[in-house]
Amino acid sequence: MAVHRARHIGIGIDRPVEEVYAFLADPVNFPRWAEGLGHSFVQVEGMTWRAETPMGPMRILFSEPNNHGVLDHAVIPEHGPAMHNPMRVVANGDGAEVVFTLFQRDGMSDDEMARDAAMVSRDLAALKALLER
Repeated sequence: MAVHRARHIGIGIDRPVEEVYAFLADPVNFPRWAEGLGHSFVQVEGMTWRAETPMGPMRILFSEPNNHGVLDHAVIPEHGPAMHNPMRVVANGDGAEVVFTLFQRDGMSDDEMARDAAMVSRDLAALKALLER
């Protein structure tokens, strides 16, 4: 079993941690800020959704709402392994810190990893702007 290179990308949001988590725990809100994840979200069942992603149509399995700030989700292609995306919201003073862990998957080049990291950073900046309005 290999250990993949990981990059933790975070952003502080000047909103109470409970508000940030409640917004992010509802998958219907992802298309409002997570352009990198995709668009045209349709709920399949429970926390399983379908979306048009930059890599084509995929299922997205979101973690159940919880009291620990966990927002993990798996992006599952028709063929191939699921891509697991750990995501957390933690208190940061009177606000919140959102942290996304990006893994360098097998076969992913350093340039592709850098592009994905830039996309995650843009999406988190869009989330911050949306929630701080």
